[in-house]
Amino acid sequence: MRPSRRSALLRLATVTAVSVLVALTVPAPAAGDVPGAGAAPEHRRPCVASPPPTDGPALDVLRIAERAKAEMGLESVIVRVTADGHELLTTALGESMTGVPARPDMHFRNGNIAISYLGTALLRLVDEGVVGLDEPVSRWLPDLRDGDRITLRMLGSSTTGLVDYVTSPGFGETVYADPFRQWTPEELVGVSTGQDPWYEPGTNWSYSHANFVLLGAALEKITGTRLDHLLQREVLGPLGLHETANSFTPDIPTPVLHAFTSDRGRYEESTFWNPSWTTAPGAVQTTDICDLARSAVGIGSGELLSPAGYRELLNPGTVGLGKPTEKCPEKVCIPQTEATHYGMGLLVLDDWISQHPLFFGYSASQDYLPCEHLAIAVSTTDGPDAPSGHSAHTIAQRIAAALAPDHPIPDFG
Repeated sequence: MRPSRRSALLRLATVTAVSVLVALTVPAPAAGDVPGAGAAPEHRRPCVASPPPTDGPALDVLRIAERAKAEMGLESVIVRVTADGHELLTTALGESMTGVPARPDMHFRNGNIAISYLGTALLRLVDEGVVGLDEPVSRWLPDLRDGDRITLRMLGSSTTGLVDYVTSPGFGETVYADPFRQWTPEELVGVSTGQDPWYEPGTNWSYSHANFVLLGAALEKITGTRLDHLLQREVLGPLGLHETANSFTPDIPTPVLHAFTSDRGRYEESTFWNPSWTTAPGAVQTTDICDLARSAVGIGSGELLSPAGYRELLNPGTVGLGKPTEKCPEKVCIPQTEATHYGMGLLVLDDWISQHPLFFGYSASQDYLPCEHLAIAVSTTDGPDAPSGHSAHTIAQRIAAALAPDHPIPDFG
């Protein structure tokens, strides 16, 4: 049986009119603030399939992807695995559209992968002494409810207590009724701040999309730089993510990996459904599988951060939080343990640093195992009979079990 519209939306990585409480205007770029300015030219290697493997671990990964595609009824599966910076396998199975084969260089939405970039960008600013993690956000967002008690650390680690607008009654139905609607950050944050918080700021853990809309706004105010330019300067450029980019519209650069979904009860194209509700404007991105694998390494290894910054990335104080309360059930206030917990915009799953978005027929997984320098990147699209669930994450777990059997990737929560 297909899930309800609301339950389907709750799976995404990720309205009543409410008075706007937060100034979230986008500042004009500073003079000379051009994405990538000052960066040395770099050869861009094409993202193409590796030669078909005949044996060894690469063949094992290919067989896992092939079996999963058939078993889960997926339209496409694109995989890239690297070890010690060397390609093990890059492959694309299935079709983007009828008669159009999927290719590794096709672009897809990366959803909450961009939230890990927000966390890393914040920690780079902390490393540079620009800002402190425990400064109240009221300094930059003076009209935010409880902004004097909410810190940058709480936004990045999702411990503010703000209700998640995605789970709010009626939000899912509104999105599915008009999936092309352009949402403003004021509308989104207003849904969350218009309700009583789930708990006192900093005392518990629960995922809320509103945290990252607000973090994006705060980063713009702190730096006086538009968020897409800031992320390009602090993360995308330094990591060489040339095929990863923000868009303020639902457009996707060509070549496009098309998506389809049955979330509304019929199998239909969802490629250009509007992602504006998913996170902060300026961080609504698309990518390709080669960038996703590079991102897994760059973010998961903390190569852009100081040792202290990397420690904060992996545990900004979330371990030990996540206790259900009368207002916040266990499925929302998920226990944060040493083994599985939320870091600064990413997931720590035992020995893996991960993130796995799910959005309107798209699924992806970015996973890095520091002790073996192993990166797994997976992107999938649903076929008409695909079951509900996170197919890319499941495939990544199976690849990890084959390549690093002593280091399985657990589920979160």
